[in-house]
Amino acid sequence: MRKLIYGMNLSLDGYIAAPGDDIGWSVPSDELFQFWSDRLRATDLSLYGRRLWQTMSSHWPTADRQPGATPAETAYARRWREMPKVVFSSTLDRVDWNTRLVSGDAVAEITRLKAEEGGPMAIGGATLAGAAMRAGLIDTYLLATAPVLVGGGTPFFTTLDTWVNLNLVETRTFPCGVTLTRYETRR
Repeated sequence: MRKLIYGMNLSLDGYIAAPGDDIGWSVPSDELFQFWSDRLRATDLSLYGRRLWQTMSSHWPTADRQPGATPAETAYARRWREMPKVVFSSTLDRVDWNTRLVSGDAVAEITRLKAEEGGPMAIGGATLAGAAMRAGLIDTYLLATAPVLVGGGTPFFTTLDTWVNLNLVETRTFPCGVTLTRYETRR
């Protein structure tokens, strides 16, 4: 059975985007970018909600060809394009870059994918991850908490129906002041 990992940069007050979908505060340091790049390398399949997909697909397909692209950005862009991806959306009609579109029941499809053989899957996007949380499908939570308060926006955690008990398995502080915490779901 595959593991499902939900991880993103978030503000200290728990938001992945400030009002207006502003993520300007979450630009990672070189060390944090390398951490996320290493996570991408260790992931077999990425699952995206529509909004995060649109953000990622507007930048990473050509990021390695942009003037001033760093070697780290170039490597990440190549890995991102090659990575198998699934986008969950009822409004999109097509996707590109080694990606499959699912417009049906996200929880049923994530459950099916988890039951397959293979390496870890990453899930991104608060709405999609919230559905997976409520269904008890997330195994690992990675929170890269930035020392900033944004006051509102898109929360990392959506409303849950029941408690989710977790075990803290890692903490790490990056030189930029971001604190990484990794939790495993206690089953």
